[in-house]
Amino acid sequence: MKAWRRSLLVLVSAAICSSGKAMAQDAAPPGYAVQTIWHIGGPGRWDYATFDSDAHRLYVTRSTHTQGIDAESGKVVVDIQGQKRSHGTAIATAAGRGFISDGGDGSIVVFDLKTGDVLGNVKADDDADGIIYDPGTDRVLAACGDAQKLIVLDPKADLKDPKPSSVDLGGKPEFLAADGAGKAYVNLNDQNQIAVVDIRNLSVTTKWPTAPGERPTGLAIDPEHHLLFIGCRNQKLIVMSTDDGHVVQDVSIGKGNDACKFNSNTGEAFASCGDGTITMVKQNAAGKFDASVIQTKPGARTMAVDPASHILYLPTAEMEAPPAGGGRPAMKPDTFMIVVVAPVKQ
Repeated sequence: MKAWRRSLLVLVSAAICSSGKAMAQDAAPPGYAVQTIWHIGGPGRWDYATFDSDAHRLYVTRSTHTQGIDAESGKVVVDIQGQKRSHGTAIATAAGRGFISDGGDGSIVVFDLKTGDVLGNVKADDDADGIIYDPGTDRVLAACGDAQKLIVLDPKADLKDPKPSSVDLGGKPEFLAADGAGKAYVNLNDQNQIAVVDIRNLSVTTKWPTAPGERPTGLAIDPEHHLLFIGCRNQKLIVMSTDDGHVVQDVSIGKGNDACKFNSNTGEAFASCGDGTITMVKQNAAGKFDASVIQTKPGARTMAVDPASHILYLPTAEMEAPPAGGGRPAMKPDTFMIVVVAPVKQ
């Protein structure tokens, strides 16, 4: 184990022992800062990052391929080829399979978690994008933006005839979260709503407005306290109750949010933004959410969290100047990197 990582784990353990309870709600949150940067390089932009706690591996989609990066060394250990426009990765450990959403052909790529070998492709629908595994229902859930559908797949399905199911959402989904008790919550980006889905009955049971948040993109859940954390493109983080959809609080965040994460071990939620910031929120003793800003790198709009070490991993790259007529700037060749953000001493 690298020396800096040992130091971080010692720091976290000491904090737990001194408080008697890790990150109690009335305790001051730790500071976070960029600890190191892994220079990965290679072709392809990036989208969602997913942390596999069992394998201690970070998966990042890279347009036409998906890389698995060892969280100890920062080295690429698997590189899954053959996608057209990969978006996200879901991990089903018990099934021994990983799942990659490919928006280019509206499919889900299934791979072996040990070897990285592609096992097969499952037809999903147009613009397969956000994807998660829900252990509560033992299902893989994939949001298909252009098709306005949620795809529901048995992770152990026979890939010769997988028989996925679908739910019509009535809006364009971005990301999603599951409560582990049979419900999924899906951002409808074009409707400024959260769709509540009964996974077992394959139906939308209700929809909740995200106002004052607009164009909801990032999404995370605290199932124990019945809360959603919704990152919106109008620079709002919405804290919403999953009991009835009422907005508990809204918090200002940076520009270009694309992901939210919640760490159940610390009670902290994070919204990563392309302007090079993360806004972290945590509930205080009075029931309000305190916010602080962590500086990262421009373009680091998505992330994954290791709940054990509390380390955040954010993919990004160096970018060329924006085109004169507008549009997305080109990525500088061979500059892809992972920004590693970790707790630091106060």
